[in-house]
Formats: sequence, C-alpha cells, structure tokens
Amino acid sequence: MDLQEYFQRIGFSGPFERPDLPTLRLVHRLHVMTIPFENLCVHSQEQASMELTQIFSKLVHQRRGGCCYESNLLFSWVLGQMGYTYTILGARVYNFQLKVFSQLEGHLIIRVEVAGRSYIADVSFGLADQIWEPLELVSGKEQPQPGGTFCLKEDGDTWVLERTTRTPLVPNKAFANSNLVVRSPVNIIFCFTLQPRQLKDFHAAVDFLKTSPKSLYTNKSMCSLVTPTGYRALVGWVYLEVTFAYQEKFDLMEMRRITEAEVQDVLRERFGLPTIPNLQLRDNRVSPIL
Repeated sequence: MDLQEYFQRIGFSGPFERPDLPTLRLVHRLHVMTIPFENLCVHSQEQASMELTQIFSKLVHQRRGGCCYESNLLFSWVLGQMGYTYTILGARVYNFQLKVFSQLEGHLIIRVEVAGRSYIADVSFGLADQIWEPLELVSGKEQPQPGGTFCLKEDGDTWVLERTTRTPLVPNKAFANSNLVVRSPVNIIFCFTLQPRQLKDFHAAVDFLKTSPKSLYTNKSMCSLVTPTGYRALVGWVYLEVTFAYQEKFDLMEMRRITEAEVQDVLRERFGLPTIPNLQLRDNRVSPIL
C-alpha cells in the first residue's frame, strides 16, 4: 500500500511536514469529500472484506466508497503512516425510533492525539451527521461545522455525540414526511467509551450488518458524499441534494426518486463511482431493533 496513492485519491498535495492539527483537519475533510460512505457491496453480490489491503484496493485503486469499518480503518492506517498517534474505538449508534443506543458497537471511530489534545475522527458516518473535521474530545464544547453544531458530552465512562440542526426546507411535498428529513432540533448520533478496540472486536457487528435480514444495511442501499455546500445521497431510490444554511436557519433538501435507467449515471456523475455490476437498490422498511 502506498500513502502517495491515497493522497492522490483524495487530492491532497501537501505540504506535509509534521503530524499537526491543520493537516489532520485537511486530510479528514478531503477524505469525506472524495470517498463516499456506501454499502452498495451488500446489494451487488460483492464479497466485502475487513482486510486492510483489500480495503485499500477497493477505496483507492477501484475508486469505490465504503462503510465505516472500511473507510475509517483505511483512515487509521493513513494516520499511522503520517505519524499520528491514534486509537480505534467502538461506537453504538442511536436508534431514534426506540430512543436508545444499539447494543452492538457497530461503528468504528478513531481517537487521535495531537499536541497533547485528543480528537475524534470519523470519515464514514454519512448523510447529515457526517463530521467534516475531527472533533476535540472536550465535554460540552460546542463545535460548529457546516452540518450544524456538534457537541461531545461525557457521562461517566460514556461519551455521547449530538448535533444541533437547522430547520429543513423540502420543496418537493411528496417527501415532506420522509424519514430522511430530520426535524428534531438536536440529533443524538452515537455513544462510545475510550476503551481501545481491535478490528476483531467488530467482526460480530459487521457480520450482522452485512447479512442479517433485520439489518439496516441489508434493507437499504445507501451512498452519501459531502459536497462544498452540504451533501448528496442516494438512499434506496431517493436522491438528495442538501444545501446547508441555504437560509440563515434553514437547510435546503431537494429530493426526487430516480429510475433504474439513471442509477449508474447518478453514481458515476454525482458520487464519482465506477460502474457497479449486479447492483439492486433496496429501500425496505426496517423494524426498530437493538
């Protein structure tokens, strides 16, 4: 694996002299704007792998996107190659229907140490809750980003990530009640502890996500990419173009259904993905589970 190939993939041209905070922020931002969060391998008969060399080949050489365990695992390798001190952590995603956190630590995130301070990096959550730059690990500190104001809150041994949102404007009234439209002013995203994790700790959760008929991943095909003004996403057959702060307290959400004939063109033109053979989009209702 070649670090320069990764830099070329995300469009990073330096300068890079030392593992400092400005460089970490820049590389994180470039990653989320270049490599989509996507689970399309689940819906195209592909064999997803947790082997780093295969992930590198998929995301860098094949110019695909990936799930959190793929993209964040790749990013952790990049951080190590660049000289950063990091730790892999496991997060439990919030279930807004049941109003509880998942029992499984199914989301891989990264703690990064820079100049005596800790930061949380996460390049693969997707959609509106995707952070653009790492968040400083300080309880109660409001950290504004284009997607809203993020805040990490410490509760005993557990940390919780929240995002304060703006009001969504949805011109296409057919999607006014879509579950993709988040209307809560504060969105709980995930919780985690600072206990270091190894890749093997995620095997059970990843297997569930990839194979269980109750999993969000097997029921909904998803692809999401940060843009300079917001993000775009394809969830099932619904395509979204979101503009953050379209008006002072509002985000613009332009939504439409695409056709079978449009799928590969949309993925290529809007997400920079190659043709994905045997892809079958899916948008099933998911029963709330823990």
